[in-house]
Amino acid sequence: MADLDFPHAAQAVQIVRRRRTIAAGAVTLERVFAVTDLAADQADAADIALRIRRHWAIENQLHHVRDTAWTEDASRVRTGIAPRAMASLRNLAIGALLLAGHRSIAAGLRHHVRNASRPLTTLGIT
Repeated sequence: MADLDFPHAAQAVQIVRRRRTIAAGAVTLERVFAVTDLAADQADAADIALRIRRHWAIENQLHHVRDTAWTEDASRVRTGIAPRAMASLRNLAIGALLLAGHRSIAAGLRHHVRNASRPLTTLGIT
């Protein structure tokens, strides 16, 4: 690991992803690399693979919520930091709704849009 320019790196892993497109049936391979500060006695290959899968499961869940509530995939915001800023604002809204007790983000959004003061009250502004 001394060859890598990551001072706290303990392990590096290569992930090979194999995908088959449904329409054409074509197979593609993608290789990505990851670095962790966890030593081999703290996380073996199976542990690291599990952590990576869990990360993507959470990421995909959150993206699904943002896309269904705000049709994020169809957003025209594409330049500079604007896409990341919008995603952060949407994440903030999701977090605020969950903390306020809403289990359905769509229902929480509908509840808050019906009265202009509700979002401010939820955020503790008024």
